[in-house]
Amino acid sequence: MDTHGGCCGCAGHSIGRRSFLAAMGGATAASAMVGSASAAASKATLARMRPNLGKKQVPLVVQPALTYGIYQSREATSWRPWGGIHTEADASREMQRIDAELAELAKSAEFPLEIRPVARVRTDTEAAPLRDGDADVMLIFGASGEIDPLIKPDRHNLVFVRHRSGPVYLWYEIVHPRMIRKTVDSFNDQGLAPEDVVVDDFGELLWRLRALSALQNTVGSRIVAIGAPSGWGHGGQKAPEIAAQTWKLDMRSVPYADLGKRIESARNEAGRMDRCEKAAKAYLKDSGITLKTAPEFVSRAFLLTEVFEDLMAEHDAPAMTINECMSTVMPMSQTTACLCLTLINDSGAMAFCESDFVVIPSGILLKHIAGTPAFLNDPTYPHDGVITLAHCTAPRKMNGKREEPAVIMTHFESDYGAAPMVKFKVGHEVTVLDPDFGNERWIGFRGKVVENPELDICRSQVDVSIEGDWRMLAQEMRGFHWMLAYGDHLKETGYALRKMGVGWLNLSTGRTIEA
Repeated sequence: MDTHGGCCGCAGHSIGRRSFLAAMGGATAASAMVGSASAAASKATLARMRPNLGKKQVPLVVQPALTYGIYQSREATSWRPWGGIHTEADASREMQRIDAELAELAKSAEFPLEIRPVARVRTDTEAAPLRDGDADVMLIFGASGEIDPLIKPDRHNLVFVRHRSGPVYLWYEIVHPRMIRKTVDSFNDQGLAPEDVVVDDFGELLWRLRALSALQNTVGSRIVAIGAPSGWGHGGQKAPEIAAQTWKLDMRSVPYADLGKRIESARNEAGRMDRCEKAAKAYLKDSGITLKTAPEFVSRAFLLTEVFEDLMAEHDAPAMTINECMSTVMPMSQTTACLCLTLINDSGAMAFCESDFVVIPSGILLKHIAGTPAFLNDPTYPHDGVITLAHCTAPRKMNGKREEPAVIMTHFESDYGAAPMVKFKVGHEVTVLDPDFGNERWIGFRGKVVENPELDICRSQVDVSIEGDWRMLAQEMRGFHWMLAYGDHLKETGYALRKMGVGWLNLSTGRTIEA
């Protein structure tokens, strides 16, 4: 058993710690500049600080297929099913239309998406190579014919049917009783569920693809864990094991002794400290920054950021986390890790404090769904429709483009180092996720930024309104740390969790999905 030294305000509790490695690797990273100093000299100074951190997002590959049959008239008998595709010419026109509609959909996707040309499927023989192909998603346009030969349980499957967008499809009538329930009253759960069916609306199709893309880039992703993977509290003792087995996270442990040597080496490297001091000065010239700590804490934070990013680059990892981010790191770095994590998140990569693998999978998933940074935070007690969320590090570039104003001050509990008090945009819609210790059921809700208080708590703090029953939230809260991102991402999160076999309580709709 080891002592968890995170920033949770209860530094004496014990947790179990294990390191597990998964076979899969790779996820997203971007390599963007941090800060808004616009001078060319500032950009040149900061350039070193953005190595290529891991692999870019893997595109989601979609194989569309139109299923249909051509039926011959027979006297005095029922010879054709529902549906508006009657001839090969009808089918060819429909395929051209589908290709055009999907091309427009791909243009609007803000995530990597590869959509192949629609395939013509009239027989099992035509279906087999598509079913057994390498596409991530089988997208079936069920005009008529059979869709079952295209369904593969261990692959993502979506069915699109037409009602008002016409020509009307047979499977608009029978997809639920024939495919989802196999003519009985229970779901067969063999590759298609009710939430996998879309009627007419390509916007509904797009958010499902966004969720699947995020899931693909989360499962198997790699993360550097400085001080080893961990989990908050007694409930989080198995968090690294769950993260490895369920989410297939590839956790690369880096001992603190190694980190200490790297910091010392960086300090002694000719010109490196000078570069970091110049970069820190350029950052502090940002009109959105107010400095209320010693400037040397900031320059040391820029040096520590370089060390973190070097580790990420060496492990080809788009994410990092640090375990004992208070007492263990401070004597080594002579600053805090708080601002470092802000800088890395603002660069487009991912950085989380406390090495809490109860919540880290939700942060990676939310980052890929939203396309913007996620804020790992300590929740408080919900009351009167509001909850305060706080931590001593938060991204500034919460919308992925614009840096929010921030006061750079000391880390609260130690009154030492450099930590950002980020001013979240009042009135902005946010998504909040609360994962449970056992990865059995997460809670999520929409809210809005009500206020940026300045309480004697962790520096980045935000009051968020709760869209939903806040009393139910008080009854249902699980785990400890939460995640927040700008925007509404509840549909995508719930859909992704269903695919992972994780239950979901959408507090904003009151809907519960069991695992």
